[in-house]
Amino acid sequence: MAQLNDWPWRYWARLRPADTALTVGQEAVSWRQLRQRIDALAASFQRQGVTPGYGVVLCGKNDYPLLLAYLALLQCGARLLPLNPALPLRTREALLPALDIRFAVAPDGTPAEIGGLSVLDADAAGGGEPLDIGWQPQRLATLTLTSGSSGLPKAAAHSCAGHLASAEGVLQLMAFQPGDSWLLSLPLYHVSGQGIIWRWLAAGAQLVVRAGMPLAQALAGCSHASLVPTQLWRLLSQPQASLALKEVLLGGAMIPVSLTEQAEAKGIRCWCGYGLTEFASTVCAKRADAQPGVGLPLAGREIRLVDEEIWIRAASMALGYWRDGRLQPIGDAQGWFHSRDRGVMAQGELRIIGRLDNLFFSGGEGVQPEDVERVLAAHPQISQVFVVPVDDAEFGQRPAAVIEGDGALSLEALLLWAQDRLANFQRPVALWHLPEQLKSGGIKIARRQVQEWASRQWRAASQ
Repeated sequence: MAQLNDWPWRYWARLRPADTALTVGQEAVSWRQLRQRIDALAASFQRQGVTPGYGVVLCGKNDYPLLLAYLALLQCGARLLPLNPALPLRTREALLPALDIRFAVAPDGTPAEIGGLSVLDADAAGGGEPLDIGWQPQRLATLTLTSGSSGLPKAAAHSCAGHLASAEGVLQLMAFQPGDSWLLSLPLYHVSGQGIIWRWLAAGAQLVVRAGMPLAQALAGCSHASLVPTQLWRLLSQPQASLALKEVLLGGAMIPVSLTEQAEAKGIRCWCGYGLTEFASTVCAKRADAQPGVGLPLAGREIRLVDEEIWIRAASMALGYWRDGRLQPIGDAQGWFHSRDRGVMAQGELRIIGRLDNLFFSGGEGVQPEDVERVLAAHPQISQVFVVPVDDAEFGQRPAAVIEGDGALSLEALLLWAQDRLANFQRPVALWHLPEQLKSGGIKIARRQVQEWASRQWRAASQ
């Protein structure tokens, strides 16, 4: 990995100006051209009032203009918040005032929900050189929202150095060279999407941006991709005559062994990861095998297990949560972050049991939903499954399954298949198929929304 002493695009533009930096659709953009476009846009943003430390929301589809705005705002020294366009209006209204945001950029059109901010014109002519604020990798650069699984999302604040530390650990595990290309397959508002950007910048390799294309088409010629398991399932179910994919980093949900076995059989090396927004993406990873663990910490990361809770300390750790104009610490006095994830060491690697927050009790027995999901996910008619609690007068709560897969699968058939695989208290009392409205909020389906939806179905069925 290069020892950067300038903004990465400027560093590579000096070192290899004519080399391809990224492919947009089918068009190649060199490092020299990329630097020129970023400089022009940064100069334009500065003329419109952006100065170091100002909060700027970046919102839009995952395309080239959004990527240019991301990089140009970094070069301006802005405190950059990539925002999910699908974030509910009520959440935005509750969240943004506490994050001290001054501007918004939406290259593909400004949603009404962020109209209260001063909107920067991403198409305004640049002209002249931008004011050089200098490469200061320790400066606060990005705010990335957590999933908000237990309430309002938090804004994890990272420096460029933190993002690069995250990239370095992954690049020591996976080969990613200048001739390789990584598809920008995940959105920039998600830390995994930003992880792709920083690995590309750290390695001086190639990035591929093909917004709006079907995944199989977008992957044409790409050697690397970051995918969630559902994306890989769908990809493998399609004809792949010209697929050049060599390496896939998986995360964001439970990863079935049968999925990685199918991919490896097609020559795609699969890597299973465990990561958190607070650590700028991946913490542990390994080459996929038949074991359910996630490997060991990558370079620069440490983990401890305290009463089965995973504690983490790393160079990629966020500077803090940004709120009310200041950073709030996220680690304890020794710098450990208490993740609220349950884990154990098994067969020489970390195994994720589930979220401590997800554990519920049924008739006095503890049900960890992820344990049940791992079993049900092995069913040949299921590609994704959530197990959530529903209220029960006798047992307190009972598990219910919400699945994506074959619509013909019934609860009776599933229970028959699982009779020797699950304890009685783990057996679902209901089975529903995941509705379309829960699939459209982002790359990860929110467990809390699935649980709320399932509770409504359960109450309606009980009346």
